[in-house]
Amino acid sequence: MSASVTPDRSSLPETSDVRTDWTQAEAEAIYALPLPDLLHRAQSVHRSRFDPTVVETASLLSVKTGGCPEDCGYCSQSAHHKTGVKATKLMAVERVLEEAQRAKAGGATRFCMGAAWRSPKDRDMDRVCAMIEGVRALGMETCITLGMLTGSQVERLREAGLDYYNHNIDTSREYYPEIATTRTIDDRLETLALVRSGGIKVCSGGIVGMGETMTDRIAMLVILATLERHPESVPINMWNEVRGTPVMEKSRPLEPIAFVRLVALARILMPESVVRLSAGRHAMSDELQALCFLAGANSIFTGDVLLTTGNPERNKDFALLKKLGMRAAEAPVHAGTGPDQKYRSQPSPPLSATGAL
Repeated sequence: MSASVTPDRSSLPETSDVRTDWTQAEAEAIYALPLPDLLHRAQSVHRSRFDPTVVETASLLSVKTGGCPEDCGYCSQSAHHKTGVKATKLMAVERVLEEAQRAKAGGATRFCMGAAWRSPKDRDMDRVCAMIEGVRALGMETCITLGMLTGSQVERLREAGLDYYNHNIDTSREYYPEIATTRTIDDRLETLALVRSGGIKVCSGGIVGMGETMTDRIAMLVILATLERHPESVPINMWNEVRGTPVMEKSRPLEPIAFVRLVALARILMPESVVRLSAGRHAMSDELQALCFLAGANSIFTGDVLLTTGNPERNKDFALLKKLGMRAAEAPVHAGTGPDQKYRSQPSPPLSATGAL
């Protein structure tokens, strides 16, 4: 597809209703709208569900690093690649809770934990569940990613009180074999279905800039937007360069406006999902991030490191939000806090309090 072709705007649906029957053609047409029209539509959808001045701040910790048997071509933690990342054992529960307490003190409302496994062993589940229970006791939302799961493991996570399970689909069905061969995209979708049927919220998105086409990026969003129920959380990752990975040879930097268009499309296709700017944000300018917020992104990771890659300093994030007249959420962000709902009784602070110019 080409974004230079202006679609017939009158033929595109204006509804902000939640749909699970989007087509690739519809998504491509929306993506190719003139940027003012695309951003207006995305912002209108965003405001109908969320407070447009509020951004969720989450924190991410690698609780088990490296040594993963999967061959995902983008990943620094794969045992197949020589990236210099050393394998570690699963962290002690006490240490994880110390990190969670620091994240909460720094303003995070959700604490995400990642383990570099193809799938967890049952013997590890006691410690993982203790981490979840401990973080919830701090008053934070919990999210974890452990790889592929069995039905009994999903049940244990639900009983521990897990809020979100992260399992990204990474890219389109067509491009997936170029990224990983040790599992298929259907394997990933099966895990998402197990998580959903187990009563746990889904966090699933993808990575862009790995050599895929724009059609692949849009197709990835269409897969998520045509699930029986949309993911409650959709992280969009800009691939971080990791030397020693196969993707280094095929990656292409994503043009900033193309990334903004993708964020806007995610917001329109999945109106009630929290859309997160995830990996790669350390390479984004303030202006690019501001456009992404305007396009409907309403979540970021804070902290200096995301698993094994860089991230902007927390103080820099809060300074940016203050400059934009926005603020970090004081509680978990969910659909239903737009101007026509709770937001009406919770006005923004005065401009002088936010530091807006």
